[in-house]
Amino acid sequence: MGVMVRGRTTAWAAALCLVAGAPGAAYAEGAAPGPLPTYRAADGAKAVEGTSSTADAPKIEAGNAYQDTLGPGERVYRLVLGKDDSDVYVSAVVRPAAGAKVSGGDGIEVEIMTTAGSSCEDSAGRANFGYDAYPIGAAGVRWGREDANCAPAGVYYAKVTRTSAKGYDQSPWPLEITVQREPGRGAGAPTTAPSAWPSGAPALPGTEAAPRSGGTGFNDARALGAGVWRDEMRPGQTRFYRVPVDWGQQLGLGAELAAARMTKTYGSASGGLTVALYNPYRSLISDKDTSYDGKQAGITLEKTPPVAYENRFARDRDVRPVSLAGWYYVAVTMGAKVADFTEDATPVPLTLRLDVAGTPAKGPAYKESPAPGGFGVGDEDRAAAREGLTAPEAAEAAGRHSAMRVVAGAGFGTGTVLLLVLGCWTLLGRRRGRGPTAV
Repeated sequence: MGVMVRGRTTAWAAALCLVAGAPGAAYAEGAAPGPLPTYRAADGAKAVEGTSSTADAPKIEAGNAYQDTLGPGERVYRLVLGKDDSDVYVSAVVRPAAGAKVSGGDGIEVEIMTTAGSSCEDSAGRANFGYDAYPIGAAGVRWGREDANCAPAGVYYAKVTRTSAKGYDQSPWPLEITVQREPGRGAGAPTTAPSAWPSGAPALPGTEAAPRSGGTGFNDARALGAGVWRDEMRPGQTRFYRVPVDWGQQLGLGAELAAARMTKTYGSASGGLTVALYNPYRSLISDKDTSYDGKQAGITLEKTPPVAYENRFARDRDVRPVSLAGWYYVAVTMGAKVADFTEDATPVPLTLRLDVAGTPAKGPAYKESPAPGGFGVGDEDRAAAREGLTAPEAAEAAGRHSAMRVVAGAGFGTGTVLLLVLGCWTLLGRRRGRGPTAV
């Protein structure tokens, strides 16, 4: 009987090891890379088909993600909201096909409306493309307490609009919608915008870089903390990262592309490097681009204001989104035109420098926990940043830890399983350490 138990335990632990080693597959040494990885959609996203008018608009609910397609024009979705002072955020992310032709005026907008057709106050969020087509996101907001017209319980509509100039890509693109709810605040929460905050260029670290391979989108963004991180990019690729930023903290970041292997004596791509920063509900905070000549390019974004609830009352659109603690997302894009003068098969080194300044402060008083809505920074988030885990990897790790507790509680084979799982974690760490070319 004991032999059978040990065999089952060892086999089960070996299966865990396969799961642990699954993420982070790397290109074989010297092998030519294949197609660029595609955007990873949200796990469990529900198929939905928005309408061109409010009639028969499909219902979307907080806590869920949805998949649709979006051509130039509008898609409308229905929200049924309660009178609970909560703020509700509807984000939309579009994923153009590789090589899609876009203009600087092309983009998306999300707006929340009443049944009377009026826009909720300060509800609209917008994002535009630069020189290339890459995933972009925008978010609309229903302010549950500050906007008297949109505070009552009842039906509202989220309108997602895609603008596309004549002569540019008109085909439908995959659309991902997420709905997040921030609970109403309790007594004593601030109600006016801050008068001033420390701003300007961040003091970025200059330590040795550690490898971290970025994700394909918001759903598998690689977790980072303060420090210097190394990745690799190919023309036309966008890498996503996530950083936990708590109440009272400021995020500063810089991105650098090193020298590429040139195929021409000279070349230059406008928008060869683009960096975008999003808040926890996928609203664009700021973005910046610069040209790249195959030798060196760098971008530094101004550090954010300290994360504060009262920032949502500011008139400055760069300040208003920095009003929630949680995961902030960094998207880095290498322009597709870089392939015109560099060797596509040889990835270019990317260096990210991150500074998270300030001591975590106490958050505002909420009527209930904001964590179910995806807001706040907990110990698990800090651990994920230290380990460099994506959200799916963090969920898998939590499942393994839970399973280990079950095995330990059973009182048999625990030592064997622990040794095997620790070995798996070592293997996974080594693979992640080689991660710059992982997809």
